[in-house]
Amino acid sequence: MEPRSLLDTLGSDIIGVMSPVSICMFLVVLLVSTLFSPTSSNSVAVATAATLVYQESSSDPTSEKLEGALLNAAAFVALITGVTFFLLLLYYYNFTNFLKYYMCFSAFFILASMGGSISASILRRFAVPLDFFTFGLLLFNFAVVGIFTVISSTGFPIVLRQMYMVSLGIVVAVWFTKLPEWTTWTVLMALAVYDLVAVLAPGGPLKMLVELASNRGEELPAFVYEARPALPPSPSSIELQQMPPTVRNPIEVVTSTSNSVAESETMPLVRNADATINERERDETVQVLEAEEEEEEEEEIDTTRGIRLGLGDFVFYSVLVGRAALYDWMTVYACYLAIVSGLGCTLILLSVYRKALPALPISIMLGIGFYFLTRLLLEPFVVGASCNLVMF
Repeated sequence: MEPRSLLDTLGSDIIGVMSPVSICMFLVVLLVSTLFSPTSSNSVAVATAATLVYQESSSDPTSEKLEGALLNAAAFVALITGVTFFLLLLYYYNFTNFLKYYMCFSAFFILASMGGSISASILRRFAVPLDFFTFGLLLFNFAVVGIFTVISSTGFPIVLRQMYMVSLGIVVAVWFTKLPEWTTWTVLMALAVYDLVAVLAPGGPLKMLVELASNRGEELPAFVYEARPALPPSPSSIELQQMPPTVRNPIEVVTSTSNSVAESETMPLVRNADATINERERDETVQVLEAEEEEEEEEEIDTTRGIRLGLGDFVFYSVLVGRAALYDWMTVYACYLAIVSGLGCTLILLSVYRKALPALPISIMLGIGFYFLTRLLLEPFVVGASCNLVMF
C-alpha cells in the first residue's frame, strides 16, 4: 500500500483548519462588539504580561506611546522565549507529567476564571436571570470536562476536543483585545517575528521541541488543534506489528532471502569465496531494503496526521480582527480576508516543504497591512463617496 501524500488530503485539511479559525474570529468579533467600545477599551488599564513595562494612556504623546509599546513587546517576547526554553528543558528531562499538570491548570484557569468573567459580562449585558450557584456549577462542569478533553488524546470525540480548543482561543483572544492599541500592534508584529525565528532557526525553541518529540515518537504536550484524527496504518503493517518478535523475525528473514534460495536451487555449487561474496552482497542488499522500508514507514507516519495549528495562532488571529472590530466592520472584513489568505499560503507551503512552519508571520503581516490600508485609505474614500452620492 503506497503512503498517502499530504496533497491527497490538502483540500479537506484546509477546510478543516479554515472553518474553526473563521468561527473563532467571528465569535471574538461578536463578543468584542457587544461587550466593549473603543473608549472603554482604551481607558481601562488591563494588567497582563503584555503590559509589564508601560501602561498606555490616551493622553500620552505619540512618541511615548510608541516607545512604551516597543518596550512592552520586547518584554513580552522575552518572557515567552524564557518560558518556552524552560518547557523545553522540562520535556528534555522527561518531566512530561509536570507539563500535563501545567496544561490542566492553564486550561482550568482560562475556562473557569477568564471564561467565567466573560460569561458574567454577557449575562449582565443581556440581563439573563441566573443565580450564582447555578452559574458556578455550570462553569465548573464546563471547565472540568474541558480539562479532560484537551489533555486526553483518546476516549473523547475529536469534535469535542476541537470545540474546546476553539473555546480556549476565544476566551484568551477576548482578553488580549483589551490591550491598548499601540501595544496590541507592536506585540502582534513582535510575535510574528518570534514565531518565524522559533520555528525555523536552528536553535529555535519550538523547532527543538518538535524535533525532540519526533525523535521520541511521542505527542508533544501542548494546546494544538488537529484538523482530523490520525489515519490508521495499513492492514498489512498492523498484522505484522501484532505478531510476536520470534515469528516476525523469521518472516522477514525468509522474505529477504527467498529469491536467493530459489536461485541457489538451480545453480551449481560455487567456491567458498564466491559464496562469501554473495552473502556479503545479499546482506548489503537486505540492509538497503530495510533502510528504504524505514524511510517509507517514517513518511507514512508523517502523512497519517492532518494539519495541526497551535492555540496561539487562533488567539492572535482573533486579536487582530477583534481590534479591527473596535473601529468599523469594513476593517474587520479586510483583516479577515488578509488573515485567511495568509493562512492559505502557509498551508500551501506546508504541503510543499513537508515540515513544521510558522503560521503567524504571513497572516499577521497581511492583516496589519490591510488594517491600516483600509483605515487610512479605503474607509475615508468609501465614506466620502457615499456621502457625495447621498448629497447629490
